[in-house]
Amino acid sequence: MSSPGTGTGDPSARKHSAGAFDVRNVIAALIGFYGVVLTVYGLVDSGEAHDKTGGVDANLWSGIAMIVVAAGFALWSRLRPIVVDPTPTAGEGVDDGSGTAAGH
Repeated sequence: MSSPGTGTGDPSARKHSAGAFDVRNVIAALIGFYGVVLTVYGLVDSGEAHDKTGGVDANLWSGIAMIVVAAGFALWSRLRPIVVDPTPTAGEGVDDGSGTAAGH
């Protein structure tokens, strides 16, 4: 694995983070959306579901837990981003499957 300071010197070939394409961001968005929906439903529910669960508002607490998990995923992807290596240009260390080094 090469260090971040090494490379070809090409400014267009630099490492960058996956950003919105990181699967943790997608998971955080989906879980967060459903968490908000459940939390709102738990707050405005008539109370019939509250009676079915033995006095616990399951929708509210599940929604809050999902929001916390979504925040954890978002924080994780922020603190430890996936670094994407630049794609090599033609003939620059590309494995063509022939078993010989490129350019030889």
